[in-house]
Amino acid sequence: MTTGVRRRMGVEERRQQLIGVALELFSARSPDEVSIDEIAAAAGISRPLVYHYFPGKQSLYEAALRRAADDLALRFREPPEGPLGARLLRVMRRYFDFVDEHGPGFSALMRGGPAAGSTTTNAMIDEVRQAAYEQILAHLRIGEPPVRLALVIRSWVSLAESTALQWLDGRRIPRAELELQLVHDFAALCAVSAAYDDEMAAIVARMLADEPVEGPISELLGRLVRLAPAAVPPPR
Repeated sequence: MTTGVRRRMGVEERRQQLIGVALELFSARSPDEVSIDEIAAAAGISRPLVYHYFPGKQSLYEAALRRAADDLALRFREPPEGPLGARLLRVMRRYFDFVDEHGPGFSALMRGGPAAGSTTTNAMIDEVRQAAYEQILAHLRIGEPPVRLALVIRSWVSLAESTALQWLDGRRIPRAELELQLVHDFAALCAVSAAYDDEMAAIVARMLADEPVEGPISELLGRLVRLAPAAVPPPR
């Protein structure tokens, strides 16, 4: 029988290990419920050694959030090929993959946790929102957006956040339905804005011109057409 020799980690390697361990624990339970002792045990080191690398739980929590925020921001990246509806649907699937994997941590970040309200945490949340905003503009191939489009995108990013948080409370709606619904929500917000603005109307026309019959946005149009007879009163 041979005895394994524990390899001594360098400072940065140990820090990254602790961040990974903490993120895994924060993803399984609310960060308020996770103790430094649990993090130390999961990492295979002593409690004092955790404090050697991080001055306290909040600093470790913020480091874990930094890694999670960077990961979440990357979920909005998508090669600019193909119809917009299909690209947005792939983005939403990756977004909900993250929410599914990091449920309690995602909820704590958005609703309040050990670092809630701190300047660092708020900045990270804003960075994720800004990354999502910029990626959607890239999908639309628009550099300087008109005011109404900027409003639509930021409203939609907030809607995706609130929808994900509501879904985590019981997961009563199938995840795939919500992913598709959020793509439809984006198209609907653009369409309503287009009714008031010529620039938005041109953007929506371009979106529809590239959308195949079997695409998500075309599916929304089909659903609305089926609703139309019930919504329009008969002629007198």
